[in-house]
Amino acid sequence: MSTLLLDTGPLFAYLSESDENHAWAVRQFAAVTGPLLTCEPVLTETLFLISRRGGGTEGLWSFLRRGMIKLAFSLEADFETVGALMKRYSNVPMDLADACLVRMSELNRSCRLLTTDSDFKLYRRFGRQTIPIIFPE
Repeated sequence: MSTLLLDTGPLFAYLSESDENHAWAVRQFAAVTGPLLTCEPVLTETLFLISRRGGGTEGLWSFLRRGMIKLAFSLEADFETVGALMKRYSNVPMDLADACLVRMSELNRSCRLLTTDSDFKLYRRFGRQTIPIIFPE
C-alpha cells in the first residue's frame, strides 16, 4: 500500500460540512487505514480557513492526537529544494504548502496525494514525473 499525503483541501472539506467536497472527503478519510502524512503549512492553511469560516479546531487536533495525521516533513532540511520549486512554478503560483507536498512526494516515491487542488495536475516531481493524486471527480 502506498503512503498517503494530505493537502489542505480534503482536510478542510472533511472538517467543514458546508464545503462542496465534504461528502467526498468523508469517503476518503473513511477508507484510510494508516496515517496521512502532511506538513505544517497544510495545518496553517487549514486552521486559517477554519477560523475565517467560524469553525472549531478540535477535529484537527483530534486527528493529530490519534495519529491519523502525522507531520512528516522538515522545511529546515529541504528549504532549498522547496524554494526552487516555488521559483519554478511562480507562474501558477505555487504556495509553500504545495511546494512542501511536491517535495514530500519526491521523498515518498510510492505515495498518492489526497487533494482538491487542480494545480497538482500541473506540478511535476523530479522535474518530469506526475504526482499520483486522489482528486474529486
